[in-house]
Amino acid sequence: MAHMCRLVTGSAASCAGWVGVIVATATNDWVRTCEYALATCIRMDELGTRGLWTECTISPALYHCQALSQMLSLPAYVQTSRALMICACLLGLPGMLLVLMSMPCVRLQNDNFAVKQQRARVGGVLFILMALCGIISTVWFPIGSHQEEHLMSFGFSLYAGWVGSGLCLLGGVTILCCQGTDPGIPGRDNSFYYSRQRGTATPLDPPANHAKSARV
Repeated sequence: MAHMCRLVTGSAASCAGWVGVIVATATNDWVRTCEYALATCIRMDELGTRGLWTECTISPALYHCQALSQMLSLPAYVQTSRALMICACLLGLPGMLLVLMSMPCVRLQNDNFAVKQQRARVGGVLFILMALCGIISTVWFPIGSHQEEHLMSFGFSLYAGWVGSGLCLLGGVTILCCQGTDPGIPGRDNSFYYSRQRGTATPLDPPANHAKSARV
């Protein structure tokens, strides 16, 4: 039961983190750049937001965005962050499928406990790799933006990426720590029952007073 609870908790945290990584990848409010105070930047039309795919300028009467479609002219940190976030989003699908197929309630043909354990470990490793990709991307992007322009604050997308990466890391570690016992292996209390199923009526572990009673 404890194994099942840890597996469900890890998969739920990883799924929530995967959603956060997808939200961070799809939205563009990663960082906000300006060289002055917020009110001054808005009044002078110099408040900008930057993400993986667009750069936007915010003003009281205008919200103008420009797509970052020139791949070869983009800075290295933007291209690398794009690649890492896309890899993180793609790794979430096989990781989630492997973890779901390792649940005790899921029955597949020629399936056993050892195979389920292997699936869970591979899924946990994929979630940890996904978290590392998200952490590297969400840390490197604001550093590169600050070196290129004056960084004023972090955006919503960056926070979503941090939270999602943290949840994926937590879920992956929780899944890897799930070490259950094979329910098909009989315990000491059930040794007599399983020995009868094999055609033997003698218990595997006879009681200590059995010899004394036999001599009497």
